[in-house]
Amino acid sequence: MSLWTSAQAVAATGGVAQGSWAVDGISIDTRTIEAGDLFVALKDVRDGHDFVAAALEAGAGAAMVSRVPDDVPSDAPLLIVDDVLAALERLAVAARARTDAKVVGITGSVGKTSTKEMLRDVLSAQGRTHASVASYNNHWGVPLTLARMPADTQFAVIEMGMNHPGEIAPLSKLTRPHVAMVTTVAPAHLEAFENIEGIAREKASIIDGLLAGGVAVLNADIATSEILQNHALKSGCEMRLFGEMSSAYQLCSARVLNDLTIVEARIETDTGTEDILFKVMSAGTHFAMNALGALAVVDALGGDLGRAAIDMARWQPPAGRGMRERIVLDVVDTDAVIDVIDDAYNANPASLAAALAVLSSAEPQDNLGRVSSGRRIAILGDMLELGNDEMAIHASVAQDPNLAAVSKVHCVGPRMKALYDALGAPQRGRWYETAQELAAEVSHIVDAGDVVLVKGSLGSRVTQVVDALRKLGQSTTSTT
Repeated sequence: MSLWTSAQAVAATGGVAQGSWAVDGISIDTRTIEAGDLFVALKDVRDGHDFVAAALEAGAGAAMVSRVPDDVPSDAPLLIVDDVLAALERLAVAARARTDAKVVGITGSVGKTSTKEMLRDVLSAQGRTHASVASYNNHWGVPLTLARMPADTQFAVIEMGMNHPGEIAPLSKLTRPHVAMVTTVAPAHLEAFENIEGIAREKASIIDGLLAGGVAVLNADIATSEILQNHALKSGCEMRLFGEMSSAYQLCSARVLNDLTIVEARIETDTGTEDILFKVMSAGTHFAMNALGALAVVDALGGDLGRAAIDMARWQPPAGRGMRERIVLDVVDTDAVIDVIDDAYNANPASLAAALAVLSSAEPQDNLGRVSSGRRIAILGDMLELGNDEMAIHASVAQDPNLAAVSKVHCVGPRMKALYDALGAPQRGRWYETAQELAAEVSHIVDAGDVVLVKGSLGSRVTQVVDALRKLGQSTTSTT
């Protein structure tokens, strides 16, 4: 069954079809487009209309445009609309309306992508599941995700992000979730908000799109939880809390053992309380919280909670989100390895603290390299969008108690210079203006037996450092 026929797309968008066609997917990028996709000519950094001809040559089944580019054949399969983004939103509305799927909306300052991936994994074992790709969570990512949703989907997991006030509620109203989850609230995007309370109010607005009878799954442990709960109470929706401070889904303990986390929780049921034990194949107590919240979502959806708890053991974080991999430095001496914790996709104070906690619990290996003792090494890039206090926030990382277990801290970027200056001499490694400079020197700052954390906002480009570490040897399967 096709995702969209030309007749269905016309009915959904109000556009005009050129030719009769059917498509199996939707793409906005000619670099990843697949044969049979509908190419959507969005305007972003570049105008997608400049790439319509290339998309059709690459096998696109049709293109959605607001004008016909000069280099496109007159008989090309097209959907001509008044405004491409508005038409994509209308396509999303139609996709949402035609499915009986149980829909989850997720937001949060930290952990929303990881939790979305957890839910994708555990719900896939219980029905046909559709979820956001990567971090497609903004004003075009959410409608694109919805428009890509097959009609026979049984579960959908939609991630919603924001940079400024007023962005979450429209996305939630477009998504119309049965369950809305807030993973946590932390100081991220402070440039656009007066304080963290403002961020909490924005995150709470995901509740505004809940369907009648919907459920809000909220973090009970954060300082701004009351703001979230008050918003839920005013909306009249059912509310379920998770965390150490919750009696509904209570986190009793989270123990990190090498590359996994063992979680004990207590859950309220209709017949009383039930103790459960489950594993997450990733090191970090923050993953335990995310997993418990995800289980609360499964329960709110009416899914099989016990099966989801078992299936949680096979989840691993995606690249750049805390994924751990082993790099073999010598093809002959396979014991000569470094372990890399790739957390290079995003960073704010809360997620950095969580990453340092993971690093502090990791076990280096001695007597493998030039340095006899294996080390814990942190390579930290700038945290962006933190507002006027960004330099003080970066410097304050020096007070993180988990840094005591870290041998060397190398810093990248003008903001991380504040942390570099605040560090004591034994821990202070090197500072580089750019990630490219550090990447060129990475072989001189790591050694066999080391565990290396790479963390920074995407704009700091510390993904280049991860790539350079991989090029030192051969990556093996992830160890978390």
